[in-house]
Amino acid sequence: KFIGQILESGNLGEDGDTGSAKPDYRVIASARDSLPGRAQKNETLQQLYYRLNVLPLQLPPLRERPDDVPDLLRFYADWFPNRENLPYRPFSVAAQNRLRNHGWPGNIRELRNIVRRLLVLGGEGEVSAAEVEEVLRQSPAQPTAEAAEHPPLFDLPLREARERFERDYLVYKLREAGGSVGKLADAVGMERTHLYRKLRALGVDPKSVASGGGG
Repeated sequence: KFIGQILESGNLGEDGDTGSAKPDYRVIASARDSLPGRAQKNETLQQLYYRLNVLPLQLPPLRERPDDVPDLLRFYADWFPNRENLPYRPFSVAAQNRLRNHGWPGNIRELRNIVRRLLVLGGEGEVSAAEVEEVLRQSPAQPTAEAAEHPPLFDLPLREARERFERDYLVYKLREAGGSVGKLADAVGMERTHLYRKLRALGVDPKSVASGGGG
């Protein structure tokens, strides 16, 4: 209630006392959940939400911003040595590509913890794609209950959802096949020529996948 009064009057005194101090401030608020839905169930939160909701910004989850992954990796690769005295290790291109293709159910917190783990447990030189793969294999992030009930693909148009699923599926199976398109064709039951066309249409490069990249 007191916060709402401050936001409404701009004064720090109780009940909007006009004789009290009037600071110059800006409020930036963030939330992980859908605030409109939660506000409908709580009158106090609803009043606060409508006072704060001047310029809403929607930040997509990391899985929808794969091009941001290399910049975030570089940021935390510098941040941890400065803040926690961990060894500095840049990420190889193959390692960056592998993480660009990761689903990130834990969002940026997951990325930050993966970088920390690699710096703590790793050796010297660049972080390799093999090290990244091992960390992801040992500590698979579990999706939230909400994500399990409502997969992100369900929010996409049918054609885009199908293409994204096909790409993720073929990249996964191609890794299992060690980058061999012939083995992949046998595994998925497709004729090799048709499979090559499908991979090309989906932007999947078998050589990149075989070297630890994301396709």
